[in-house]
Amino acid sequence: MGSRSKGNYTNPCLTLHQPWASLLVYGIKRVEGRSWPAPLRGRLWIHAASKVPDSDTIKAMENFYREIYAVNGITDLKFPEHYPVSRLLGCVEVVGCVKCEELACWKEVPEGVRLEAQTEFCWLCEQPQKLIIPFEMRGYQRIYNLERKIYEAAVRGLRPVQAPLPVKFLLPEPQDPLSLKPGSLVSCVDGSKAAEDKKPEGLLAAIAGARAAATQFSKNDNHQSITMQGRDADVSTRTREESEEFEKSDSELIKRADAKTQRNAE
Repeated sequence: MGSRSKGNYTNPCLTLHQPWASLLVYGIKRVEGRSWPAPLRGRLWIHAASKVPDSDTIKAMENFYREIYAVNGITDLKFPEHYPVSRLLGCVEVVGCVKCEELACWKEVPEGVRLEAQTEFCWLCEQPQKLIIPFEMRGYQRIYNLERKIYEAAVRGLRPVQAPLPVKFLLPEPQDPLSLKPGSLVSCVDGSKAAEDKKPEGLLAAIAGARAAATQFSKNDNHQSITMQGRDADVSTRTREESEEFEKSDSELIKRADAKTQRNAE
């Protein structure tokens, strides 16, 4: 079982639903959306949850990324051929975390990246790497440490990914690796309404479709899904102690969803 100590991360891992997990490891998704700020910087392992994504969800998310990359002139995106579940897929480097409104008006990054600002907190990810052979393993809620034996095997199987549009998120204070944090960027919230009105209809439809896919995904699974709605990642079964720990640290809404999951667990 992975270590679940809070804030004391050695080989931190995060479980995501598919297709978001693979999109992140393939470097297509550059921003991981959460309702809570990133508690770490550096390497974050990505694990795919056990829920098999339906074709409509995959189609909606691929269309979303196809549209936002087209804004920057990239029209030949290559998506993963498969979206494996219950697997450790690879890792990314978390270099910062900002609020949605900060990323949305950050002119130093491509417009397509700004369009990924769809959640309260945006974890900024670089340097995706994927495993040659994804490892089958169980996931947990929030961030947890990989077992040492899994980490030692996985780190040998990593290969760099050639992302469609690699992005370097510049630190406000280059000497401080923690300087890219909520409140560190100049906000331009007043101009966000005008920017929304200028978006083409196809892009707006893609954003709406991605939001709907994430919402429907979480409803079908009786969980609070990740991304686009700022929810936490789905996981498989948990022990009672793990559920109690999670319930103490999150909202009443997520508590109720977690309780349903615990009752249905085998």
